[in-house]
This record gives sequence, structure tokens and C-alpha cells, in this order.
Amino acid sequence: MIKIALALFVLLTAVAYTVWLERKVVGRIQNRWGPTRVGPFGLLQPAADGIKFLFKEDLTPPHVYKPLYIAAPMIAVVFALTSIALIPVGNDVTIAGYRIPLQIADVNIGLLIVLGITSLGVYGIALSGWSSNSKYSLLGGLRASAQMISYEIALGLSLVGVLILAGSLNLRTIVEGQAGHFWHWNILGGGQFIAFFIYMMAAYAETNRIPFDLPEAETELVAGYHTEYSAMKFAMFFMAEYANMVTVACLASLLFLGGWSGPLFGPAIVKAILPVLWFCLRIFVFLFIYIWVRGTLPRFRYDQLMSFGWKFLLPLAIANLVITAFIVAVRS
Repeated sequence: MIKIALALFVLLTAVAYTVWLERKVVGRIQNRWGPTRVGPFGLLQPAADGIKFLFKEDLTPPHVYKPLYIAAPMIAVVFALTSIALIPVGNDVTIAGYRIPLQIADVNIGLLIVLGITSLGVYGIALSGWSSNSKYSLLGGLRASAQMISYEIALGLSLVGVLILAGSLNLRTIVEGQAGHFWHWNILGGGQFIAFFIYMMAAYAETNRIPFDLPEAETELVAGYHTEYSAMKFAMFFMAEYANMVTVACLASLLFLGGWSGPLFGPAIVKAILPVLWFCLRIFVFLFIYIWVRGTLPRFRYDQLMSFGWKFLLPLAIANLVITAFIVAVRS
């Protein structure tokens, strides 16, 4: 229970300050300041936004299907937050003679469960569009659902090469297989740089981020599947999006970038903390690239989005899988 409470606190804090980081970085890219008023450097802006959402009037449009209208944002945020339970963040630590793994649930098929949990979030998006009884929301929900389902295939296939190299679905085993120097990481030593590219592209589309944020395009003057939501229900969709970004960054670090591996030095307590710091640093870099891309690239058209997923990423993922399997078979 302590680990669950701590993991939720850290994840929700990371979600809040990823929003702050995005506003600051994109502001700098666009020659603006970003948040500066609330707290030093605007650091209390996430708290102010949270309070605003809590006390804002929660409007429910007439003619919505209330049970699913209310359940949809809950489904999205619950599945987005649940996946963090399977993510290991460092080596085991020993406290008062007890060996404590820095992970809530160490499961042999951890990666499969994470992919299964995160893929269920599409139900929240599809149901929110349908239950809102709005044509704009329905179209946004359908586009988002088609986009997420399409890119899940390429994302899943991009990870199979890593699984062939590791011989396991256990996230700790995958990280341990990359132990040592950085050239042992799967992106380099495993030759999975193409898989990493596919994973990144599919991750942008999975989380509905620029240049793949077609369901909530500003040029269409509507928000997409959450057009009819306000107050805390809208905030739940926001939280789910950024929590999924953190989960995607965690998986990228574990599967391709060596997880928490890095140089260890100093006393025992420092050596226990350093792996967590290396892991968090990789997550930060991945999230920064997420934000950088948002401030740099233009948006795709919807037909370009679907063509890129089905006609380019999917064949590329299959080719990478075949080549990786061939190389592993020759080596063995």
C-alpha cells in the first residue's frame, strides 16, 4: 500500500509538472515566457490549475447518456494510472534487513500486461465521443479510436525484436540483459534503432500528440472526443494523456535505453539512489523530445496519418522483426 501511494503521488506530480514543462518549453520555442505568475518560475501553476478544475462549474449537456458520459473519463484515467504498477524504477534496495523491489508488481509477463492495460484506454475515448450525443465529439472519438488501434499494431511489433533478444516478457529481465556500458543497450548493441524509431512514432500517435493530434485539432475549433466535457471530467482526460506519456517514456527507457543502468559511485545510500536518478533522467529526456516535437512539427492530414501507420510503419516493423529473428537464429 505504501508503494502504491508513493507511485501514485510521484506519477501525478510528474503529470502536473510535465504540463508545466511543456508550457515553459513551448513558450521559449515561440518566444514567450510561459507560466511566471504563480510561484517562482511559475512552479505553483499546476497546483493553481488543479484547484481551478476542482471548483469550476461541472456542466453536463442535455441529452447525453449519463452513465457512460460520467464513466468515460474515469476509464481513461484509471487505465492510464494503473500501468505504472508494472514499471520497475531501479534495483532492489535493502531497508532494515528487508529486500524491497522498486516496483509494485513484478510479473513474468509484465510488458504484455502493460500493453494490455494501456490499450484499454481507447474505450474511455470511444465512449466519451458516443455518449456526448454530439456529432463533433463522435467524429473525434472515432478518429482517435481508429488512430490508436492502427498504431498499436506497429508499436507492438516494434517491441517483438527486443523480446527476441531478451527471451522474456519480464521488464526486469529485459533491463538486466542491457547491463553494462551504453553500447549494450538494445538501441545500439541489439541493433534496435529502427524499432526505437517505430516505437517513438507510434507512441506519438498512441498518445494523440503533435504531429498526430488529429482528434483535437485546433484548426477545427473543437476539442474532439472531450468537446462536451468541463471541470474535473475534462481534467481527467488531460491527466490520462500525460500519464500515458510518462508510461511510454518509462517503457522506452526500459526496453531500448538500458533502464536504470549507469555509473555507480559513492557510499551505499548514493549507490541505491543513483539507478533511480539515471532512470528519471532518461524519462525526462524522452518527455523533452515529446515537447520539442510539439513546438516544431506541423500536423498531418488524417489520410497521411493512417497511410503513414499502415503503409510505412507496419511494413518497417515487420521487416525489423524478420531481420532481428534471422540474426538471433544465426548467432545461436
